[in-house]
Amino acid sequence: MSQSVPNDANHIDKLDRGELVEMEVDIYESADAINDQHKGAGHQHNEQPTKSAHGEMSETPYEDVASTKDLNRSSRVEVAVDIYESADAARSFESSTKRKLQTPHTGGTEERRCSRLTAVCLVLLCVLLLAAITVLWFKFINLTAERDQLQTSYTDLTIQRDQLQNNYTNLTKERDQIQTSYTNLTMERDQLLTSYNNLTIERDQLQTSYNNLTMERDQLQKERDKWQQRLLEPKWKYFSDSIYCITTVTKSWSESRKDCTSKGADLLLINSREEQEFISKVFGSSEAWIGLTDAEKEGDWKWVNGSALTQSFWWTGEPNDYGNEDCAITGYKGAGSERLSTWADYPCDHPVVGLCEKSLTEF
Repeated sequence: MSQSVPNDANHIDKLDRGELVEMEVDIYESADAINDQHKGAGHQHNEQPTKSAHGEMSETPYEDVASTKDLNRSSRVEVAVDIYESADAARSFESSTKRKLQTPHTGGTEERRCSRLTAVCLVLLCVLLLAAITVLWFKFINLTAERDQLQTSYTDLTIQRDQLQNNYTNLTKERDQIQTSYTNLTMERDQLLTSYNNLTIERDQLQTSYNNLTMERDQLQKERDKWQQRLLEPKWKYFSDSIYCITTVTKSWSESRKDCTSKGADLLLINSREEQEFISKVFGSSEAWIGLTDAEKEGDWKWVNGSALTQSFWWTGEPNDYGNEDCAITGYKGAGSERLSTWADYPCDHPVVGLCEKSLTEF
């Protein structure tokens, strides 16, 4: 019976006040019958009242029912209201003293409930732990995959970096080579430019020389043409690198020389045996003036060009300076058939023809 009141009180919480009052009246009516059967038990309970948690004494519900046996229904309703108020206090008392008044059987149930609650909590914790482990495992797998991807990316980037480094090194070498080539080409260009300037100067000099040579060539061609015309004349004879002619009028040595210079020539200069033999062969039949004199100093014979006499072809006993003879002739008649040594000294005013010579190397 001690558990019935709290259970009824828990059920009372779900009902409204009017319904509870009616139900309680019915309870009291049933309690009358129960009281008759347990009268002796009721008196025993009256002699042992229970203390509340606060130390106040309260009677059992059966004592309250017995005391209201002779009350009418309306009075019972009022008593029911008071009972409900007492039930509320009893319910509060039960909740505060519940654990102290429990029987050993009730304690075992509570322990089982606590064990079940603990087991449920452990299961929930296990479930939560399993869920956390599962989540962490998936996160670990994802992180491992990301790590592998990052490692792969890192490896690829490292390879790309090395390739770029190699490319940079190669490009640096090529740049240095190109720079060196550029420097060399710049030096070669400067050298070529200097050479070009020098060649330009030389070209200008050569052009000037060419122009001068062209002018000289033209002059020589004119002289050549003139002397070709003279060579075509029968009186001019050619030997070695000179041409020779003999005047047709007998004159003094000086006048004969003037006659030769008027022809662009001068009196004959004999420099070799061959030339003397040529003169004797071609012009030997006539005595003729040659360009040899000692008029400045007796015995110091010189040619008309101022050069000294080195090779002579005097006839025997010549020169003898007989009667102031300071000029020389060739083809001396006293030599007879001699063709080499035919020179003799004559007075410079003696009238004979003159032998004229023109060197072709002077053109």
